Amino acid sequence: MKEPLILSGKDVSAHVYDSLLERIKKLSKKKCTPGLAVVLVGENPASQVYVRSKTRIFKKFNLFTKTYQLESSIKSEELLLLIEKLNNNPLYHGILVQLPLPKHINSSDVINTISPKKDVDGFHPENAGLLSIGKPRFIPCTPKGIMKILEFYRINLDGKHVVVVGRSNIVGRPISILTSLKTKGANATVTTCHSGTPNIKGFTLIADVIVVALGVPNFLDSSMIKKGCTIIDVGINRVNSNNEKGYKLIGDANFEDLKNEVSSITPVPGGVGPMTIAMLVENTIEAAENNLFI
Repeated sequence: MKEPLILSGKDVSAHVYDSLLERIKKLSKKKCTPGLAVVLVGENPASQVYVRSKTRIFKKFNLFTKTYQLESSIKSEELLLLIEKLNNNPLYHGILVQLPLPKHINSSDVINTISPKKDVDGFHPENAGLLSIGKPRFIPCTPKGIMKILEFYRINLDGKHVVVVGRSNIVGRPISILTSLKTKGANATVTTCHSGTPNIKGFTLIADVIVVALGVPNFLDSSMIKKGCTIIDVGINRVNSNNEKGYKLIGDANFEDLKNEVSSITPVPGGVGPMTIAMLVENTIEAAENNLFI
């Protein structure tokens, strides 16, 4: 086979940021600066890295963001009270509560408290419901980023068989909906596999496109796919390494094993990851536009 097409999230996100400049300028003329409140509970290293990256991008484009760093011992009532205050603060068009939360806090209660019109993560039940009927207000950032990658590289899913490995409300379930919608670039036949699927390999072997989002390092290998398929790897896993950091990042797909068997594949890092932040920026801008009825 010929060399695979590497689906670079870095390249696609750069294209997205360029496309957002005019929208930011238009909002600025109306004296509106898109604002995002980030609530970070505890000291999860991966969450801290994501928040720092997000803050850097927001500042680069002169957007407003503030991170509320809270102790992991915070009571649920205190956290919900903060979210209510952020709901009523006109400086913030979007609110992001970084997951996962400490075990003593009910994530559903927190998500449900965020105003649906400021829920730029797209996790609120109202927004999840709108997505399920094909009329989304906010599309969850990672699934939205995946669709942008496919669009950028002109990978049309119409009539294709997409297998999604993973059923989380953050990635698996929304991407299964997005890829099946009767919209341009989608309209696929979608199979969702998960921990309760007896023979995942039986499904991935007949897939044209595989979206793997399990959080299991190198789960997908060349024995599980048909030649020429497309792989979208959502996994970001830290494994021990002899490099200076002491670890390296790898995906849920075994890139080295797969790269000569597929037509296209996202790398880790540099694939889906950069798109998540780009879509957060876009969703925050959309929230500001919605607030001004643009």
